Amino acid sequence: MKEKIQTASAPNPVGPYSQAIRAGGFVFASGQIPLDPATGQLVRGSVEEQTRQVLENLKQVLAAAGSSLEKVVKTTVFMSDLKGFEAMNGVYANYFGETPPARSTVQAAALPRGVDVEIDVIALA
Repeated sequence: MKEKIQTASAPNPVGPYSQAIRAGGFVFASGQIPLDPATGQLVRGSVEEQTRQVLENLKQVLAAAGSSLEKVVKTTVFMSDLKGFEAMNGVYANYFGETPPARSTVQAAALPRGVDVEIDVIALA
């Protein structure tokens, strides 16, 4: 059984997908980009600012699913340019504390709407 997760506290999907799905004791959150859910506008600032907005969006999606960043077991970080890795990593570290999840970080040729960072997560429900 799978359950769709939807919250107004995070950006609405821009395509035919769910913000997250809860199934089998896990929450599978779709990739978030730095969209401000209040305005629907992109955060076009630094890699740090974009990463912060992405993680805040994920925090809200996970909360709506009854989970949290503390329960994240795996992340995938997509970056338009790995030259921004250290900047992203500094913000990321502040959100995941002493027991960070497993992670993959990849450079993508392009990300939705020309952003620099997109992150998806898998968390315990």
